[in-house]
Amino acid sequence: MSSIGKLMKQAARMQQQMEQIQADLARRTVEATSGGGAVKVTARCDGSLAAIRIDPQALNPEDAQVVEDMVLTAVNQALAQAREISNTEMGKATAGFNLPGFG
Repeated sequence: MSSIGKLMKQAARMQQQMEQIQADLARRTVEATSGGGAVKVTARCDGSLAAIRIDPQALNPEDAQVVEDMVLTAVNQALAQAREISNTEMGKATAGFNLPGFG
Protein backbone atom coordinates (compact mmCIF):
# COMPACT_ATOMS: atom_id res chain seq x y z
CA MET A 1 0.00 0.00 0.00
CA SER A 2 1.28 3.44 -0.85
CA SER A 3 2.25 5.96 1.80
CA ILE A 4 -0.71 8.15 0.83
CA GLY A 5 -3.06 5.17 1.15
CA LYS A 6 -1.72 4.34 4.60
CA LEU A 7 -2.00 7.98 5.64
CA MET A 8 -5.59 8.20 4.40
CA LYS A 9 -6.51 5.00 6.23
CA GLN A 10 -4.86 6.26 9.42
CA ALA A 11 -6.65 9.62 9.11
CA ALA A 12 -10.02 7.90 8.63
CA ARG A 13 -9.37 5.69 11.67
CA MET A 14 -8.37 8.74 13.73
CA GLN A 15 -11.51 10.62 12.65
CA GLN A 16 -13.66 7.67 13.69
CA GLN A 17 -11.88 7.50 17.06
CA MET A 18 -12.32 11.24 17.61
CA GLU A 19 -16.05 11.04 16.83
CA GLN A 20 -16.42 8.20 19.34
CA ILE A 21 -14.43 10.15 21.95
CA GLN A 22 -16.60 13.23 21.39
CA ALA A 23 -19.76 11.16 21.87
CA ASP A 24 -18.30 9.62 25.05
CA LEU A 25 -17.29 13.06 26.36
CA ALA A 26 -20.84 14.36 25.84
CA ARG A 27 -22.07 11.61 28.20
CA ARG A 28 -19.27 11.89 30.79
CA THR A 29 -19.77 14.36 33.64
CA VAL A 30 -17.77 15.97 36.42
CA GLU A 31 -19.00 17.77 39.52
CA ALA A 32 -17.63 20.72 41.45
CA THR A 33 -18.90 22.40 44.59
CA SER A 34 -18.30 25.64 46.42
CA GLY A 35 -19.51 27.27 49.61
CA GLY A 36 -19.06 24.04 51.57
CA GLY A 37 -21.42 22.22 49.22
CA ALA A 38 -24.06 24.96 49.06
CA VAL A 39 -23.60 25.10 45.29
CA LYS A 40 -23.02 22.02 43.13
CA VAL A 41 -22.38 22.18 39.38
CA THR A 42 -22.36 19.24 37.00
CA ALA A 43 -20.59 19.75 33.67
CA ARG A 44 -20.31 17.47 30.67
CA CYS A 45 -16.83 16.85 29.31
CA ASP A 46 -17.89 18.33 25.98
CA GLY A 47 -17.87 21.75 27.68
CA SER A 48 -21.58 22.14 28.42
CA LEU A 49 -23.29 22.42 31.80
CA ALA A 50 -25.65 19.62 32.83
CA ALA A 51 -26.96 20.97 36.15
CA ILE A 52 -26.63 23.64 38.82
CA ARG A 53 -27.98 22.87 42.28
CA ILE A 54 -28.21 25.41 45.08
CA ASP A 55 -29.01 24.45 48.66
CA PRO A 56 -32.20 26.36 49.59
CA GLN A 57 -30.56 27.43 52.86
CA ALA A 58 -28.04 29.44 50.81
CA LEU A 59 -30.79 31.56 49.27
CA ASN A 60 -30.99 34.44 51.71
CA PRO A 61 -31.77 37.52 49.55
CA GLU A 62 -29.20 39.52 51.51
CA ASP A 63 -26.52 37.04 50.42
CA ALA A 64 -27.25 37.10 46.68
CA GLN A 65 -23.71 38.25 45.83
CA VAL A 66 -22.19 35.43 47.88
CA VAL A 67 -24.37 32.82 46.13
CA GLU A 68 -23.49 34.30 42.72
CA ASP A 69 -19.79 34.04 43.59
CA MET A 70 -20.20 30.43 44.74
CA VAL A 71 -22.01 29.53 41.49
CA LEU A 72 -19.30 31.17 39.41
CA THR A 73 -16.56 29.35 41.34
CA ALA A 74 -18.24 25.95 41.01
CA VAL A 75 -18.98 26.46 37.30
CA ASN A 76 -15.39 27.43 36.53
CA GLN A 77 -14.05 24.44 38.49
CA ALA A 78 -16.40 21.99 36.74
CA LEU A 79 -15.60 23.37 33.28
CA ALA A 80 -11.86 23.24 33.99
CA GLN A 81 -12.16 19.58 35.00
CA ALA A 82 -14.22 18.83 31.89
CA ARG A 83 -11.67 20.61 29.64
CA GLU A 84 -8.81 18.65 31.18
CA ILE A 85 -10.55 15.32 30.58
CA SER A 86 -11.48 16.33 27.03
CA ASN A 87 -7.91 17.37 26.20
CA THR A 88 -6.52 14.13 27.63
CA GLU A 89 -8.96 11.94 25.69
CA MET A 90 -8.47 13.82 22.41
CA GLY A 91 -4.71 13.68 22.91
CA LYS A 92 -4.92 9.89 23.09
CA ALA A 93 -6.65 9.81 19.69
CA THR A 94 -4.09 12.02 17.98
CA ALA A 95 -0.97 10.51 19.60
CA GLY A 96 1.56 9.43 17.00
CA PHE A 97 -0.18 11.22 14.16
CA ASN A 98 2.25 13.94 13.15
CA LEU A 99 0.41 16.51 11.09
CA PRO A 100 0.49 20.23 11.78
CA GLY A 101 -2.36 21.19 14.09
CA PHE A 102 -2.76 17.67 15.54
CA GLY A 103 -1.29 16.03 18.63
